[in-house]
Amino acid sequence: MTTPGHPHFAWRDGELHVEQLRVSELARRHGTPLFVYSKASMLASLSAYQRGFAGRKSKICYAMKANSSLGVLQVFAQAGCGFDIVSGGELERALAVGAPARDIIFSGVGKTRAEMARALEVGIGCFNVESEAELEVLSEVASTHGRTAPVSIRVNPNVDPKTHPYISTGLKDNKFGIAHERTLAAYCRAAELPGLRVVGIDCHIGSQITDSSPYMDAMERVLDLVEGIEAAGIRLQHIDFGGGLGIDYQGVLPPAADQLWSRLLARLDARGYGDRELMIEPGRSLVGNAGICVTEVLYLKPGEQKNFCIVDAAMNDLPRPAMYEAYHAILPVKPRSGADESSYDVVGPVCESGDWLGRNRQLAVQPGDLLAVLSAGAYCMSMASNYNTRSRPAEVLVDGDRAHLIREREQVSDLMRGERLVR
Repeated sequence: MTTPGHPHFAWRDGELHVEQLRVSELARRHGTPLFVYSKASMLASLSAYQRGFAGRKSKICYAMKANSSLGVLQVFAQAGCGFDIVSGGELERALAVGAPARDIIFSGVGKTRAEMARALEVGIGCFNVESEAELEVLSEVASTHGRTAPVSIRVNPNVDPKTHPYISTGLKDNKFGIAHERTLAAYCRAAELPGLRVVGIDCHIGSQITDSSPYMDAMERVLDLVEGIEAAGIRLQHIDFGGGLGIDYQGVLPPAADQLWSRLLARLDARGYGDRELMIEPGRSLVGNAGICVTEVLYLKPGEQKNFCIVDAAMNDLPRPAMYEAYHAILPVKPRSGADESSYDVVGPVCESGDWLGRNRQLAVQPGDLLAVLSAGAYCMSMASNYNTRSRPAEVLVDGDRAHLIREREQVSDLMRGERLVR
């Protein structure tokens, strides 16, 4: 039996497997907390986008902020993806897995001069510029280094993505992109600045979107802008519609990627722009449901109003519940058949009341049992920290019947390596 929304995680012989391997054996070998990823799940999610763009001139750029572990990036690089980056560090990670610089696009509102210079040095594919001030600085940096920067302006279309406010990026009160009303003027300025070459237009309205209507609204607004920009004599080679498609965390099903893009492409064709190169930046929808976090039950602590299941994973490993009150399904790795369930708040060892992974969960567990926190492939390890001087977990990538350790568990000595005592 597979877990809902996670076809590559299934119970066989009374315990949870990832592809062909027992989760309990992976935990025994590598310890807990432990992130475990399914390569087949990542490629299956990617294939939905590839089907949606079949026969089109397109580029799928994985938004690596969702999970930037080298072993994960390698999967997408080998599958032919480009990368969407938001820092100089992410640029170096993409290059480290063999990604051609021409297949990397650089987003983010706060690019530094040093980051711009390095991206120009390696021949990056495109800068997604997010402010008029950034245009001026990028022009100066490119001219100083004798380079030409390919640019696309990120538009803020003021479209409500109907998601959590912390991960909404396309409204007027968000920091991202250039206001819809200022876009044409920004393009005219970009076209006259030295060291810049206008190549496209970009839009990204948010993350964990489960409704197709915001995408349709944003597309219409972007295409209106394309019409005006090209009427001003500025040709756009590509149109980048960003990412943001959600995953199933708690039974809310987003549209399938291929079905969503079938609708969007039909509208693109109807408006006469079907010949343009299309770019998208999926992140969470490629890796979110491909990962779990395995954690061991340490203690059961009954209380007058709450029962607590204390585990060895914490908010530093899985920040999303503490940050967004996000829901992750939590399931036993080896269910106790016939045992009575109780309601627990699943919490970690960190010294914060916000250190919880799940509230009011029905579980039949005992100390020493293993739990799997589902949908942990995105925005968990990439946002993990060393709070309370806790080492970050190991990561394992499963490919069929093989398990690859793609990140060793940190040691305390790793955490203190760059620090110095005053002498």
